[in-house]
Amino acid sequence: MTRTPGNAEASPWQLRMFGKSLKKQQKLHLLLDLLGPLRTERCLLVTNGDNNGALNYHFRAHGGAWEWVELEEENVEELAAFLGEPVRHATLDAFPFDDGRFDRIVVIDAHEHLTDVEPLNRELARVLRPGGVLILTTPNGNPWLPVAVLKRVVGMGPAAYGHVVQGYRVSELESMSRTVGLEPVARGGYARFFTELAELAINFGYVKILSKRRRGPKVSEGTIAPTSKAQLDAVEKTYRLYSLIYPLIRTFAAFDAIVPGRGGYAVAVAARKPD
Repeated sequence: MTRTPGNAEASPWQLRMFGKSLKKQQKLHLLLDLLGPLRTERCLLVTNGDNNGALNYHFRAHGGAWEWVELEEENVEELAAFLGEPVRHATLDAFPFDDGRFDRIVVIDAHEHLTDVEPLNRELARVLRPGGVLILTTPNGNPWLPVAVLKRVVGMGPAAYGHVVQGYRVSELESMSRTVGLEPVARGGYARFFTELAELAINFGYVKILSKRRRGPKVSEGTIAPTSKAQLDAVEKTYRLYSLIYPLIRTFAAFDAIVPGRGGYAVAVAARKPD
Protein backbone atom coordinates (compact mmCIF):
# COMPACT_ATOMS: atom_id res chain seq x y z
CA MET A 1 0.00 0.00 0.00
CA THR A 2 3.03 2.26 0.08
CA ARG A 3 4.00 1.92 -3.56
CA THR A 4 4.02 4.95 -5.82
CA PRO A 5 2.13 4.95 -9.12
CA GLY A 6 3.69 2.84 -11.84
CA ASN A 7 4.50 5.67 -14.28
CA ALA A 8 7.36 7.34 -12.42
CA GLU A 9 7.53 10.37 -14.72
CA ALA A 10 3.82 11.03 -14.22
CA SER A 11 4.07 10.78 -10.44
CA PRO A 12 4.00 13.99 -8.38
CA TRP A 13 7.46 15.34 -7.58
CA GLN A 14 6.90 14.58 -3.89
CA LEU A 15 6.53 10.85 -4.59
CA ARG A 16 9.46 10.80 -6.99
CA MET A 17 11.68 12.34 -4.32
CA PHE A 18 10.43 9.85 -1.75
CA GLY A 19 11.36 7.02 -4.09
CA LYS A 20 14.95 8.30 -4.04
CA SER A 21 15.20 8.82 -0.26
CA LEU A 22 16.55 5.79 1.55
CA LYS A 23 16.10 7.28 4.99
CA LYS A 24 12.47 8.31 4.49
CA GLN A 25 11.62 4.87 3.09
CA GLN A 26 13.18 3.21 6.13
CA LYS A 27 11.34 5.64 8.40
CA LEU A 28 8.00 4.80 6.79
CA HIS A 29 8.63 1.06 7.09
CA LEU A 30 9.36 1.32 10.81
CA LEU A 31 6.43 3.62 11.52
CA LEU A 32 3.95 1.40 9.71
CA ASP A 33 5.20 -1.54 11.78
CA LEU A 34 4.67 0.45 14.98
CA LEU A 35 1.23 1.64 13.85
CA GLY A 36 0.00 -1.82 12.95
CA PRO A 37 -3.16 -2.36 10.87
CA LEU A 38 -5.48 0.64 10.63
CA ARG A 39 -9.13 0.66 9.65
CA THR A 40 -11.36 3.38 11.07
CA GLU A 41 -8.99 4.74 13.72
CA ARG A 42 -8.62 8.50 13.94
CA CYS A 43 -4.99 9.34 13.30
CA LEU A 44 -2.88 12.50 13.43
CA LEU A 45 0.48 13.16 11.79
CA VAL A 46 2.54 16.02 13.24
CA THR A 47 5.53 17.31 11.26
CA ASN A 48 7.94 20.18 11.71
CA GLY A 49 9.26 21.22 8.30
CA ASP A 50 11.30 18.91 6.03
CA ASN A 51 8.02 17.36 4.87
CA ASN A 52 6.76 17.56 1.31
CA GLY A 53 3.70 15.36 1.88
CA ALA A 54 4.96 11.99 0.63
CA LEU A 55 4.83 10.45 4.10
CA ASN A 56 1.30 11.82 4.58
CA TYR A 57 0.33 10.20 1.27
CA HIS A 58 1.63 6.79 2.32
CA PHE A 59 0.11 6.93 5.80
CA ARG A 60 -3.28 7.74 4.28
CA ALA A 61 -2.93 4.78 1.90
CA HIS A 62 -2.17 2.50 4.88
CA GLY A 63 -5.64 3.03 6.36
CA GLY A 64 -7.31 5.01 9.11
CA ALA A 65 -8.83 8.50 9.06
CA TRP A 66 -5.93 10.95 9.07
CA GLU A 67 -5.56 14.61 9.91
CA TRP A 68 -2.43 16.69 9.45
CA VAL A 69 -0.60 19.26 11.57
CA GLU A 70 2.52 21.15 10.47
CA LEU A 71 4.39 23.15 13.10
CA GLU A 72 6.16 25.32 10.51
CA GLU A 73 3.91 27.42 8.30
CA GLU A 74 6.12 27.92 5.25
CA ASN A 75 5.02 24.97 3.07
CA VAL A 76 1.53 24.36 4.48
CA GLU A 77 -0.23 25.66 1.37
CA GLU A 78 1.75 23.49 -1.05
CA LEU A 79 1.39 20.50 1.27
CA ALA A 80 -2.40 20.92 1.37
CA ALA A 81 -2.57 21.28 -2.41
CA PHE A 82 -0.70 18.00 -2.91
CA LEU A 83 -2.84 16.08 -0.41
CA GLY A 84 -6.12 17.68 -1.47
CA GLU A 85 -6.98 18.07 2.21
CA PRO A 86 -6.59 20.75 4.90
CA VAL A 87 -3.25 20.90 6.68
CA ARG A 88 -3.42 22.78 9.96
CA HIS A 89 -0.67 24.96 11.33
CA ALA A 90 -0.55 24.66 15.13
CA THR A 91 1.42 26.13 18.00
CA LEU A 92 3.15 23.80 20.41
CA ASP A 93 0.79 24.45 23.32
CA ALA A 94 -2.55 24.80 21.51
CA PHE A 95 -3.53 22.07 19.07
CA PRO A 96 -6.92 22.79 17.46
CA PHE A 97 -8.52 19.54 18.63
CA ASP A 98 -10.74 18.34 21.47
CA ASP A 99 -9.37 16.19 24.28
CA GLY A 100 -8.99 12.51 23.39
CA ARG A 101 -9.72 12.93 19.69
CA PHE A 102 -7.12 10.55 18.23
CA ASP A 103 -6.46 6.81 18.43
CA ARG A 104 -2.98 7.15 16.91
CA ILE A 105 -0.58 10.10 16.78
CA VAL A 106 2.72 10.08 14.88
CA VAL A 107 5.21 12.89 15.47
CA ILE A 108 8.08 12.97 13.00
CA ASP A 109 11.36 14.70 13.86
CA ALA A 110 9.94 17.64 15.82
CA HIS A 111 11.44 17.43 19.30
CA GLU A 112 15.05 18.04 18.26
CA HIS A 113 14.02 21.46 16.92
CA LEU A 114 12.61 22.63 20.27
CA THR A 115 14.26 24.23 23.27
CA ASP A 116 11.34 23.11 25.47
CA VAL A 117 9.56 19.89 24.53
CA GLU A 118 7.14 19.81 27.47
CA PRO A 119 4.33 21.97 25.95
CA LEU A 120 4.26 19.77 22.84
CA ASN A 121 4.27 16.56 24.87
CA ARG A 122 1.39 17.79 27.03
CA GLU A 123 -0.70 18.66 23.97
CA LEU A 124 0.00 15.30 22.36
CA ALA A 125 -1.10 13.49 25.52
CA ARG A 126 -4.20 15.68 25.77
CA VAL A 127 -5.53 14.95 22.27
CA LEU A 128 -4.71 11.22 22.49
CA ARG A 129 -7.65 9.10 23.64
CA PRO A 130 -7.31 6.62 26.53
CA GLY A 131 -5.93 3.43 25.05
CA GLY A 132 -4.45 5.35 22.12
CA VAL A 133 -0.82 5.19 21.01
CA LEU A 134 1.66 8.02 20.44
CA ILE A 135 4.73 7.38 18.23
CA LEU A 136 7.71 9.75 18.39
CA THR A 137 10.70 9.79 16.05
CA THR A 138 13.92 11.80 16.43
CA PRO A 139 17.55 11.47 15.43
CA ASN A 140 19.56 9.37 17.85
CA GLY A 141 20.96 11.62 20.57
CA ASN A 142 24.15 9.59 21.13
CA PRO A 143 26.91 12.13 20.25
CA TRP A 144 29.60 9.44 19.84
CA LEU A 145 28.08 7.52 16.98
CA PRO A 146 30.74 7.59 14.21
CA VAL A 147 28.74 9.51 11.60
CA ALA A 148 27.50 11.94 14.27
CA VAL A 149 31.14 12.76 15.05
CA LEU A 150 31.89 13.11 11.32
CA LYS A 151 28.97 15.49 10.89
CA ARG A 152 30.40 17.86 13.47
CA VAL A 153 33.86 17.68 11.86
CA VAL A 154 32.55 18.69 8.40
CA GLY A 155 30.27 21.44 9.68
CA MET A 156 27.03 19.45 9.53
CA GLY A 157 26.29 19.39 13.25
CA PRO A 158 22.82 19.92 14.71
CA ALA A 159 22.61 23.62 13.71
CA ALA A 160 22.98 22.74 10.01
CA TYR A 161 19.76 20.72 10.30
CA GLY A 162 17.92 23.39 12.30
CA HIS A 163 18.22 21.33 15.49
CA VAL A 164 18.83 22.70 18.95
CA VAL A 165 20.02 19.24 20.09
CA GLN A 166 21.41 16.35 18.06
CA GLY A 167 18.40 14.25 18.99
CA TYR A 168 17.28 11.91 21.77
CA ARG A 169 18.11 8.38 22.82
CA VAL A 170 15.34 5.82 23.13
CA SER A 171 15.55 6.01 26.93
CA GLU A 172 15.02 9.79 26.78
CA LEU A 173 11.96 9.48 24.55
CA GLU A 174 10.53 6.87 26.89
CA SER A 175 11.14 9.19 29.86
CA MET A 176 9.36 12.04 28.03
CA SER A 177 6.38 9.78 27.43
CA ARG A 178 6.14 8.76 31.06
CA THR A 179 6.32 12.40 32.16
CA VAL A 180 2.95 13.04 30.47
CA GLY A 181 1.35 9.81 31.67
CA LEU A 182 2.05 7.51 28.73
CA GLU A 183 3.59 4.06 29.02
CA PRO A 184 6.18 2.98 26.40
CA VAL A 185 5.18 -0.22 24.62
CA ALA A 186 7.57 -0.51 21.65
CA ARG A 187 10.76 0.95 20.22
CA GLY A 188 12.76 0.83 17.01
CA GLY A 189 15.52 2.38 14.96
CA TYR A 190 16.46 2.98 11.33
CA ALA A 191 19.23 4.56 9.22
CA ARG A 192 22.25 2.55 10.26
CA PHE A 193 25.89 3.42 9.49
CA PHE A 194 25.98 3.10 5.70
CA THR A 195 22.59 4.76 5.13
CA GLU A 196 23.51 7.62 7.44
CA LEU A 197 26.88 8.09 5.76
CA ALA A 198 25.21 8.23 2.33
CA GLU A 199 22.62 10.71 3.62
CA LEU A 200 25.39 12.89 5.07
CA ALA A 201 27.11 13.06 1.70
CA ILE A 202 23.84 14.03 -0.03
CA ASN A 203 22.90 16.63 2.59
CA PHE A 204 26.42 18.08 2.61
CA GLY A 205 26.25 18.56 -1.15
CA TYR A 206 22.90 20.34 -0.95
CA VAL A 207 23.66 22.57 2.05
CA LYS A 208 27.33 23.39 1.48
CA ILE A 209 27.52 23.40 -2.32
CA LEU A 210 24.22 23.55 -4.21
CA SER A 211 22.41 26.01 -1.93
CA LYS A 212 25.36 28.40 -2.21
CA ARG A 213 25.40 28.38 -6.02
CA ARG A 214 21.75 27.99 -6.94
CA ARG A 215 19.35 30.64 -8.14
CA GLY A 216 15.72 30.73 -7.13
CA PRO A 217 13.92 30.65 -3.78
CA LYS A 218 16.12 31.11 -0.75
CA VAL A 219 16.68 27.95 1.26
CA SER A 220 15.59 28.36 4.87
CA GLU A 221 18.14 27.72 7.57
CA GLY A 222 18.08 24.07 8.56
CA THR A 223 16.78 22.88 5.16
CA ILE A 224 18.85 19.89 4.04
CA ALA A 225 16.88 18.92 0.91
CA PRO A 226 14.27 20.51 -1.38
CA THR A 227 10.92 20.86 0.37
CA SER A 228 9.04 22.68 -2.40
CA LYS A 229 8.66 22.40 -6.17
CA ALA A 230 10.50 25.69 -6.62
CA GLN A 231 13.48 24.48 -4.58
CA LEU A 232 13.60 21.20 -6.53
CA ASP A 233 13.39 23.00 -9.87
CA ALA A 234 16.37 25.15 -8.85
CA VAL A 235 18.58 22.04 -8.63
CA GLU A 236 16.88 20.05 -11.38
CA LYS A 237 20.04 19.10 -13.32
CA THR A 238 21.83 17.91 -10.20
CA TYR A 239 18.76 15.97 -9.10
CA ARG A 240 18.66 14.18 -12.45
CA LEU A 241 22.28 13.15 -11.94
CA TYR A 242 21.47 11.97 -8.43
CA SER A 243 18.59 9.89 -9.82
CA LEU A 244 21.02 8.17 -12.18
CA ILE A 245 23.44 7.19 -9.41
CA TYR A 246 20.71 6.34 -6.89
CA PRO A 247 20.99 2.57 -7.55
CA LEU A 248 24.65 2.77 -6.49
CA ILE A 249 23.70 4.67 -3.32
CA ARG A 250 21.04 2.07 -2.53
CA THR A 251 23.61 -0.71 -3.00
CA PHE A 252 26.04 1.09 -0.67
CA ALA A 253 23.34 1.49 1.99
CA ALA A 254 22.55 -2.24 1.77
CA PHE A 255 25.79 -2.86 3.69
CA ASP A 256 23.77 -1.85 6.78
CA ALA A 257 22.89 -5.53 6.93
CA ILE A 258 26.38 -6.33 8.25
CA VAL A 259 26.20 -3.77 11.06
CA PRO A 260 25.56 -5.54 14.40
CA GLY A 261 22.68 -4.57 16.67
CA ARG A 262 19.19 -3.27 15.92
CA GLY A 263 19.55 0.46 16.59
CA GLY A 264 20.13 3.29 14.16
CA TYR A 265 20.95 6.93 13.69
CA ALA A 266 17.24 7.64 14.07
CA VAL A 267 14.99 6.15 16.73
CA ALA A 268 11.29 5.78 17.46
CA VAL A 269 9.24 5.02 20.56
CA ALA A 270 5.56 4.05 20.80
CA ALA A 271 3.75 4.84 24.07
CA ARG A 272 0.20 4.04 25.13
CA LYS A 273 -2.20 6.22 27.12
CA PRO A 274 -3.74 4.18 29.96
CA ASP A 275 -7.46 3.47 29.73
